[in-house]
Amino acid sequence: MSDLNWMPLESNPDIMNTFLEKIGVPKNWRISDIVSLDEELLGLVPTPVYAVLLLFPFSEADNQYCRRQEELAKSSEQKLDPNVYFMKQTIANGCGVVALIHAIANNIEKLGIEPDTMIKKFIEETKALSPEDKSKNLESKSDICNAVKGCYEGGRSMCCNCDFHFIALIHANSNLYELDGRKMLPVSHGSTTQETFMSDAARVCREYMERDSKNINFTALAFGSV
Repeated sequence: MSDLNWMPLESNPDIMNTFLEKIGVPKNWRISDIVSLDEELLGLVPTPVYAVLLLFPFSEADNQYCRRQEELAKSSEQKLDPNVYFMKQTIANGCGVVALIHAIANNIEKLGIEPDTMIKKFIEETKALSPEDKSKNLESKSDICNAVKGCYEGGRSMCCNCDFHFIALIHANSNLYELDGRKMLPVSHGSTTQETFMSDAARVCREYMERDSKNINFTALAFGSV
């Protein structure tokens, strides 16, 4: 585990966009709220969208889903697609940072990130590593840790309840992948295209909500052009 004091990254587009800017993502790529997952309202989200982030509460339903996915990965001898950047999460409070790294790294060629930025250096340094070693590398990155802290006035987050978790949904090799640092491997949710990605990702988000239908504390965010 990291010796650094990592703060949670809040599900607030302003906070997340400040973090993106600090680590070197150009200003034309930003996080925005998805106000509704209803099909007819998805058109309100600025396009193109290259990743969807979902924040949800820990629950027994989610634990059961995770166990099923782990069993499926083991039974099918599923392999990690070498073209998908995937890392584990070993940093407490680090799920938001890991989700954003997943979103950025799997769209790195589209974003025009300068080579001397901290995020480009981190991705280039770790892309050939195992999911576990990627996470170990992140544990020591004081610059990224400090970038999170720098997003908050006075260095203090308003997030005092960390019973929530972030995942990223991305489009790679014509597939929709769920990237969750708690899991062994990415979860494939079937085929998708750039044109249908937003709709397909919204479906996965709705499935998460249906598994825990008594809870309303879900937040969906889009990573894309503004």
